[in-house]
Amino acid sequence: MKTLVVVLIVLALIVLFFVSMYNRMVRLNVNVDEGFSQIEVQLKRRSDLIPNLVETVKGYAAHESATFEKVVAARAKATTATTVADVAAADGMITQALRGLLAVAEAYPELKASTNFLALQEELSTTENKVSFARQYYNDNVRALNSAVKTIPMSLFAGMAHVTAREFYIVDDPQSRQAPNVKF
Repeated sequence: MKTLVVVLIVLALIVLFFVSMYNRMVRLNVNVDEGFSQIEVQLKRRSDLIPNLVETVKGYAAHESATFEKVVAARAKATTATTVADVAAADGMITQALRGLLAVAEAYPELKASTNFLALQEELSTTENKVSFARQYYNDNVRALNSAVKTIPMSLFAGMAHVTAREFYIVDDPQSRQAPNVKF
């Protein structure tokens, strides 16, 4: 009888271990998905600010159409990106385009003094910080997941949980790794 109890306890512990490891892999995978969703939320927020910013700058610098077209094209590209690499590339394009738009604004002192422009600038700056934090959160979760997928004993459960290593969020252009300077 004692042997049966010991065997049942050992089996229960083994089952608990398997369930625990499986659930950990699933949680890590969900955390990565959540992190990517947070990046997309912040990029959407930034994308929603762009038309207002463009319209505000257009009122003062209507002849800068090439700059406006770059911003609009980058925004359009960002709305169709789906993979991590595509989203990161589109993010870099928007950052570059916004840099150009803000450089145009530098030449117009009355624009820099506009309360609407200043409010949009502050919103953009806040959003850029949130994008940066969301990228960091995502990459931290990818690191944790990738470490688990590649190390024992977790690697034994990755296939069972249908979890694979994920891509880091990398912005290729070194200049676009920095938030645009929005201080005037």
